[in-house]
Amino acid sequence: MSTRQAQIWVGIDAGKGHHWAVAVNTDGETLFSTKVINDEAQILTLIDMAREKADEVRWAVDISGRASALLLALLIAHGQQVVYVPGRTVNRMTGAYRGEGKTDAKDALVIADQARMRRDFAAIETPPELVSTLQLLTGYRRDLIADRVRLINRLRDLLVGICPALERAFDYSAAKGPVVMLTEYQTPAALRRIGVKRLTTWLERRKVRGADAVAAKAFEAAQSQVTALPGEGRAAKLVRGLAHQLLALDERIKDN
Repeated sequence: MSTRQAQIWVGIDAGKGHHWAVAVNTDGETLFSTKVINDEAQILTLIDMAREKADEVRWAVDISGRASALLLALLIAHGQQVVYVPGRTVNRMTGAYRGEGKTDAKDALVIADQARMRRDFAAIETPPELVSTLQLLTGYRRDLIADRVRLINRLRDLLVGICPALERAFDYSAAKGPVVMLTEYQTPAALRRIGVKRLTTWLERRKVRGADAVAAKAFEAAQSQVTALPGEGRAAKLVRGLAHQLLALDERIKDN
């Protein structure tokens, strides 16, 4: 079990698609080094992980702009202290650290260690009213994401009672296409009736990416089960409703 630190520094090499975060303690020892997708859930997990490591966490980033907007908003909304380490400082100091070449992990280590050793980096300040707004928005978004998790779990639970193979066939939390399909086709019999070709066309009309692959996988699952389970009709109606709710909720999350 690792010892809880009094203070740590987390350096983040920020990017559009993902960030790299490295945490160091007061002796400059690396506590963790991890890739973080530029996504609210993953950033919140990073914040929680850092908080578990130390009583006080200091954050440092190399970009204060669009690429780090979500990251900074979440850090500020959670009362974290953040400083800006200019890219020129990172580039100048990279050669002094072990390891060859320029990597995200190495840059994040430089950012963290420089923030540990220096006190002249500018803090990223946010007006109090903006902090309050960010806290409200992130709280609301967190509630929406929690609602989404509950919807997906309920949908999967119902699908198991209709066709276990269809429930296993897709990651309904990550792929929109299968959820679109469930707004109309939820049972093996219905999927067998429409067939791969017509289902592909139906999905393409609804702008589903990889419609042919979704249709083929769904049809394969349907072919594996010819038995209609008790309560299938009622469960199918509930799945249809949940699928519509999930698509609508995804739009709300996208807008917030």
